[in-house]
Amino acid sequence: MTVKPSHIAVFLPLVFLMAATRSHTAVGALLHLHDASWAIFFVAGFCLADQWRWAFPALMLEAVGIDYAAVEYLGVGNYCVTAAYWFLVPAYAALWLGGRWLRERQSLDYRGAAALLTSSLLAISACFLISNGSFYWLGGRVAEPTWSGWVQNFSRWYWPFLQSPLLYIAVIATVHVAVLNAQKIAGRRISRLS
Repeated sequence: MTVKPSHIAVFLPLVFLMAATRSHTAVGALLHLHDASWAIFFVAGFCLADQWRWAFPALMLEAVGIDYAAVEYLGVGNYCVTAAYWFLVPAYAALWLGGRWLRERQSLDYRGAAALLTSSLLAISACFLISNGSFYWLGGRVAEPTWSGWVQNFSRWYWPFLQSPLLYIAVIATVHVAVLNAQKIAGRRISRLS
């Protein structure tokens, strides 16, 4: 496993995007940016699939560090920090694996678009199921958890938690396709000049 400059060129913007959107800093608040963490783990799984050993733990450490700083120093409430917080590791791993699955099936046609939609929906849904389920059942914030209560909670929060990651992934995928097309066009021009 070798870390290449191209890996760092992908990793650093993802780190900065997470810092800007997850930390409740002036940048995210000023631009009204939603937390991009879920999309970041999906995109990292796609772009850095072979870098699992360092990139995934580094992004997890960043997320935990940002949450710690937000609660301890930025006045953000700790309502979501419960025993269930550690279930974010398998939840984010589901996103990473969804991106990795997509990498193996990528193409610049309708099949690629269908694979992108399928993998992102399934990965985000799995992440939500793990994070929401663990918070509801193990978080200690619900006095008397019931199946009907969880279904109601799940239904209330599923769509809002699905929207932001899908939007970020759509924007990043559009940029990715534009860059690939630009590289293809530039490659043709260079081959004509040779």
